[in-house]
Amino acid sequence: MIYLGIGSNLNGKDNETPLQNCKKAIIELKKNINVSKISSWYKSEPVPVSNQPWFINCVVEINTNKSPLDLLDLVLSIEENFGRMRKKRNEARIIDIDIIDYKKKVIYERNKLITPHPRMHERSFVLLPFKELYPKWVHPIEKKGLQELIDNLTDKQKILKIGKK
Repeated sequence: MIYLGIGSNLNGKDNETPLQNCKKAIIELKKNINVSKISSWYKSEPVPVSNQPWFINCVVEINTNKSPLDLLDLVLSIEENFGRMRKKRNEARIIDIDIIDYKKKVIYERNKLITPHPRMHERSFVLLPFKELYPKWVHPIEKKGLQELIDNLTDKQKILKIGKK
């Protein structure tokens, strides 16, 4: 299984809400890959904390025969089609699609792709929805389960579950 994190905190090109952006991203993903599960939706403050709008987030479980880099190309093209601009790290965005875990593999393609996502264990907006889909997942580097990673969060990010898919 492969897990993607999806988030948005800006309105889309046609004034879609962040939640609508996330749902549209899932529709776009389904055109190319099998989306088998979708977590609940969460509203979370930006990390690091800033004055930008809060994010809407979820995690999806997918199946595909695409290689990790081909999958990365797909998600980057979806982001680009949504109008995502990459200027600086942690900025507000129309859509963000991250590969959280690719078949439990540790992948390190410098400046391209790292799995598991290098900051996932510090992000409640990834850990909480991921735990809904795969509660027994263990971080292959940290050697900790999702609940332990959640319990170890030092930055108590504000996050609210806002509903099911």
